[in-house]
Amino acid sequence: MSFAGEVKEELAKRVSPARHCQIAELAALVNFCGQLGQEENGGFLVGFQTENEAVARKGFTLLKKTYNINTDIVLGEQDIEGLLDKLGNPDRPVSSLLLKRSCCRRAFLRGAFLSAGSMSDPAKGYHLEFDCSDAGKARQLQELIRGFGIESRIVIRKKYHIVYLKEGAAIVELLNVCEAPRSLMNMENLRILKEVRNSVNRRVNCETANIAKTISAAARQTEDIEFLRTHYGFQNLPDNLREMAEIRLEHPDVPLKELGEFFDPVLGKSGVNHRLRKLSELAEKIRL
Repeated sequence: MSFAGEVKEELAKRVSPARHCQIAELAALVNFCGQLGQEENGGFLVGFQTENEAVARKGFTLLKKTYNINTDIVLGEQDIEGLLDKLGNPDRPVSSLLLKRSCCRRAFLRGAFLSAGSMSDPAKGYHLEFDCSDAGKARQLQELIRGFGIESRIVIRKKYHIVYLKEGAAIVELLNVCEAPRSLMNMENLRILKEVRNSVNRRVNCETANIAKTISAAARQTEDIEFLRTHYGFQNLPDNLREMAEIRLEHPDVPLKELGEFFDPVLGKSGVNHRLRKLSELAEKIRL
């Protein structure tokens, strides 16, 4: 099962004890994936368009708990009108009257993710989104998410308005808002593992780059010193530069700090660097 599937499975099992929260979550399910059908005899049916059986079961469970509507009951015109009057028309954003309480807004976001949400595997990348059929629903969803201090963005993709989050911390916070603690902990563990791996990779890359830089610099220094020995002669160098040239040739791969330890008294890294730079400048001058 995908990570998104695991999240939905956890959220589908979470049923708020308060009826007003159940209604808010049911409103989200009806608003984002609800279906209304009419039979030949004029009766009405309520359903949910989803490939996830757990989401459909959650919808019918909430219908039973909130309005005592069973899956095998055909509704009359007055019944369906009364239901839509309470939950709102699926073609428009949900009434703010259903979302006055913070707990109801949490329940609504939970229902929205169940019916219209998806997310990538956090082991590969961070991306969570809601597919909305129109701009009004997308803006309402964005405002509800922002109400919990979480920023999201909207982009149009084909005929849908997509509300999305791409920051790992924001997605974790949204899972907390929707009350999915198990999925939250699983994602946090994956985030920590990824951050440790990235930190190790950065350190290894940095050390590799430093080693390559040191080797390249040492090779240039050795080349300059050998050039001076052939075209200038060590005997013409000042004693401090001659000693530096001889020690570098004896130890071509040693870093500057360790190179200074071969002097008596010990020479600091800056002193070693200064002398090697003088030798390189002299070699360059002779080449010209």
